[in-house]
Amino acid sequence: MRRLLCLLLLLLGSTAWAQQQIAPDVWLLRGAYEAGKQPDGNSILLRGSEGWVLIDSGRHAAHAEALLKQAGGQLKAVINTHWHLDHLGGNALLRERVPGVQVYASATVDTALQGWLARSREQMLAAMKDDKLPSATRQMMQIDLDLLSKPQALAPDQRIREPGPLQLAGRRLRIGLESAVSGGDLWVFDEATATLMTGDLITWPVPFMDTACAEDWDAALARLEALPFERLVPGHGPVMSRADLQKYRQAWQTLQACAASSAEPRACSMAWIEALPGLIATEERPRVHAMLAYYLKSRLRAAPAEARAFCAAAAKDGH
Repeated sequence: MRRLLCLLLLLLGSTAWAQQQIAPDVWLLRGAYEAGKQPDGNSILLRGSEGWVLIDSGRHAAHAEALLKQAGGQLKAVINTHWHLDHLGGNALLRERVPGVQVYASATVDTALQGWLARSREQMLAAMKDDKLPSATRQMMQIDLDLLSKPQALAPDQRIREPGPLQLAGRRLRIGLESAVSGGDLWVFDEATATLMTGDLITWPVPFMDTACAEDWDAALARLEALPFERLVPGHGPVMSRADLQKYRQAWQTLQACAASSAEPRACSMAWIEALPGLIATEERPRVHAMLAYYLKSRLRAAPAEARAFCAAAAKDGH
């Protein structure tokens, strides 16, 4: 299972859940990279005049429980930025606890549940039959298998098929639709506080390219940069400023140029680090080198069919 390798690389870090208020009526629950567990993405709760709106629900039950505690039983709507389980797995528990909550996402969630995620489930079921499978890996897989056994609890109630305004729980939001990370990635701009939530269009310490169409990424970052935001919440990592996003976009362009050259993978990962001065801690560097070496091989320098496997037509098939 090749993509399991990338998953294990992601787990080299260890970050506990941390909840903080980042703007008036805006709360961030940071996702975690805890040793021995798969990650949770960042989640954001917005309090409106009629209740709370949640952006991304994480994967693990403890993450969803923390969100429910903050919302105090007044959760009205959930927006999933994309179909990766660390951003929508919590939907199942939230629907159990809050009957009637409405879930919004792009239609690629449906195609992924029927395609990529369904195939991933079959691969995990096959792997679980191996008596030599490490117990920690078995436990991680079982969490995802439990979620994928009830796809209807993960699917949206409302499909967002084009960008535009959205009014939820008395909160006016602006929704964007991109295709760089999963074939149908939503970003959410909260006009009241100028807070931009990007899902995995931005992640730390590197872009997560497992299901990405790299050729679409720079245009997506340019559209994000054009928005009048004051703070940006990435799919994984700390809150960012406009200057941080500008550095991130430049680092992405630098990485692309390096990938197109004959430079060694470590030279490309060092170029990424050096383009982000002060933003990647020294202890994060081994993980950066490992992840980018993997993505250079599997995406940025892969054969054309593999490199573009999640672009355009392939993405429509939930590939």
